[in-house]
Amino acid sequence: MEISRFLLGLCAFIHFYRSVSAESTCKLKAKFNLNGYKNVEKKTVVIGGMFPVHKRIASSDGNTSRVPVSSGCEGFNFRTFRWTQTMLFAINEINENNNLLPDTDLGYVIYDSCFTISKAVEGTLTYLTGQDEAVPNYRCGTGAPLAALVGAGGSDLSIATARILGLYHFPQVGHYCSTCSALESKFQFPTFLRTIPNDKHQSTAIAQLVLHFGWTWVGTIAADDDYGKYGIKAFKEQVEEAGVCISFSETLPKVTSQWVIQRIVKTVVEATAKIIVVFSSDVDLSPLILELLQHNVTNRTWIASEAWVTSALINQPGVSSLLGGTLGFGVKRADIPGLQHHLLKIDPYVDPLTEEFWETLFNCTLNYSKAVRQAKQRAKEDNGTLSRAVRGVPDGLCTGTEPLAQLNNTYSDVSQLRITYSVYKAVYAVAHALHNLEHCEKGQGPFNGNDCANITNFEPWQLMYYLKNVRFKVPHTGEEIYFDEGDVEGVYDIINWQFNSNGEISYVTVGRYNGSAAPEDRMTIMNDSILWNNEVKEPPRSVCSENCQPGTRKGIRQGEPVCCFDCIPCADGEISNSTNARACILCSYQDWSNDAHDTCVPKIIEFLAFGEPLGITLIIISAFGALVTIAVGVVFVAHIGTPLVKANDPLLSFSLLFSLVVTFLCSIVFLGEPQHWSCMTSQVALALGFALCLSSIMGWYIFPVLLCVYVFVCSVYVHCIPGTCTVWLVILPPFPVQNTSAQNIKIILECDEGSVVFICCIFAYDILLALLAFIFAFIARKLEDHFSEAKSVTFGMLVFFIVWISFVPAYLSTRGKFMVAVQIFAILASSFGLLTCIFLPKCYILLVKPERNTEEMMRPRAKPRDGTSTGTSASFATAATEVNATIASTAIDD
Repeated sequence: MEISRFLLGLCAFIHFYRSVSAESTCKLKAKFNLNGYKNVEKKTVVIGGMFPVHKRIASSDGNTSRVPVSSGCEGFNFRTFRWTQTMLFAINEINENNNLLPDTDLGYVIYDSCFTISKAVEGTLTYLTGQDEAVPNYRCGTGAPLAALVGAGGSDLSIATARILGLYHFPQVGHYCSTCSALESKFQFPTFLRTIPNDKHQSTAIAQLVLHFGWTWVGTIAADDDYGKYGIKAFKEQVEEAGVCISFSETLPKVTSQWVIQRIVKTVVEATAKIIVVFSSDVDLSPLILELLQHNVTNRTWIASEAWVTSALINQPGVSSLLGGTLGFGVKRADIPGLQHHLLKIDPYVDPLTEEFWETLFNCTLNYSKAVRQAKQRAKEDNGTLSRAVRGVPDGLCTGTEPLAQLNNTYSDVSQLRITYSVYKAVYAVAHALHNLEHCEKGQGPFNGNDCANITNFEPWQLMYYLKNVRFKVPHTGEEIYFDEGDVEGVYDIINWQFNSNGEISYVTVGRYNGSAAPEDRMTIMNDSILWNNEVKEPPRSVCSENCQPGTRKGIRQGEPVCCFDCIPCADGEISNSTNARACILCSYQDWSNDAHDTCVPKIIEFLAFGEPLGITLIIISAFGALVTIAVGVVFVAHIGTPLVKANDPLLSFSLLFSLVVTFLCSIVFLGEPQHWSCMTSQVALALGFALCLSSIMGWYIFPVLLCVYVFVCSVYVHCIPGTCTVWLVILPPFPVQNTSAQNIKIILECDEGSVVFICCIFAYDILLALLAFIFAFIARKLEDHFSEAKSVTFGMLVFFIVWISFVPAYLSTRGKFMVAVQIFAILASSFGLLTCIFLPKCYILLVKPERNTEEMMRPRAKPRDGTSTGTSASFATAATEVNATIASTAIDD
């Protein structure tokens, strides 16, 4: 027992020694330099606040030879000072409200974060410690418990403070710019709530706005903090997925750098993008706007985030040419009765922060000694004498009664209470949570054993429970507030900057965005209500390349974004029927592209029709040739007994005339739309017709020595040719086809010959006959007689060969119906050539010179050679005629 007591005493001594030792080594490392408001005496609960009343921290001299003191702040911001006063106004309003916390008197501690993370951390540690010297992890102050922190005014600042407050489960309600999507993570920031929408809604809203107006070439500028980086990142992801390209992406420095600002200005000036999306606070953006004004940048449309869309810091004199037509998203606007009266009755002597506000606003000083020193300095610089005004009331001394109401300043402007309204809601959210905590019924509480918390001595995590579950309606507006996983609904007004002729701005609401609605109903925008920063009063176009119209396709430029492309016309036979088509569509084989290449049209069906002028002409010529041939036959029949007809073998003459009629008429079969019967008939009739014609010509001039040749030819014609044609027509007959390859825009209806071998064999036979006939006639031309018929046949065969030799290149160089026309012309020309050369001289004698149609004229003429007589053509002709008659009769008998 004694040993136990001894050990306990020893432990107590060690503990005491360590405590004393720790106290002896505990010393202040640095003193924080904070400005703000404090009212905690005799208060039930204290609410903390943090606002960026100044724009930045003042530069230090870098002296390390003395105890470090945190830097002061500079760049007074009237807009954020209004937010500070709004929190004071809301707390006073709650304390005077008999229905909300009637038995609780709220106090406050408000610090200036100077829009800097280090100052926000300083304020957080000081607030938690409860005294000016911060002692981390300790609450050194006494008195009323701390409720929650309203602030800290910016995503970076809120993230820094939320990490510290989250360690102690201390509630924080964010407002201005505390919209970064990273803050929605309850794992990292378990006690952070906000009365301003999450930026994921705003990024989506801006993306939909860009897509709504068809802008595909957009520049982006973001602040170098979490607010700008996360916001612009989410925007880029959404628009790039929809096909929008980013022309340039710049980052605004947190510490103003003239070199960086000028580089950004150069980028904006040189960029072809006319739409610029800016995710930034007004403090970070202001230096860039001032530099852009110096460079007289116009013809740009700016898309503003909620942090600067109604900022007076941006709305500088002369910005109408630069920022006119700006579109942006603002959080909910509301009127707060009594706020303006509170703002105007401020006492400039109550504390240093208000004193600085007054001096900055009226450009004077409330300190008499300072005013005198400044007056003496000015007098010394002017003439070295001290004026009476200096000896009396020095110039530049504030009276403290200057009229705030007469100044057109953003501090007293309550026409666009948006962020101010968010501050107002944040204070009331904390008050309602405290009200629910205070009015908890015993035995029905939310904590262990159904306990309730004590309003005079509660833990931060207990208040956090009530804050997360609070649900109330904001006074004067009736808006219902509740936190959905720490966020409020994403509702924005779409605001358009409209300037009048005097350069005065109006923030006109031209639409609305509700992130909670169905996707198709989220955005409503009144296009006609928007005033753009251009002369045509139409939405600006911002594209890297103009849209490719139907009939063209997009050709991507190597090494450039997909929005930069060339419009390449579709090839013949291909179309594109939509804007910005990625590829052309090939028309079907029956269709072809029109001139604009935007639709497929049926190809022209082409064939040599009966009713068209060319077809009619060919029919008339063919019919005329057939009639003339028949007329010649009639003349021969009428003169059948005359010497001339007898001398020319009537049977062969009529056979030749018949074959010419066939060739004249078969040309008509080539006309019209090809059918199975016409394809089968035309070539066969032509081949047989010319074979009969040429065989008949050969029969006139076959010498006895070549009788065997003629007999063979006739046998082939009588027995083989018809059989070959029959086999051709049965096995591989000609048939009509649609030729789509000869001409792109036409479908040529023509006959496919079926078998090249068969048609070559048949027409090879005709060529053989033509050569033999020409050779025989050419040899016989030297046999003198009065009639000289061999010469006529020779000329006829020459015409025949000339026509068909000319036919080949003419036929191969034409397409479509003109190929048929060339073929018909060849048939008609050769037929007319044979008819004219062979029968015209005979008809001339029969009809015009009948006196020459005598036996005497038909006899051969004597041509003495060395006193002797040679054989005459008449004798050969007579013999040939007899042979021909015999062969012809044989053929007929067969």
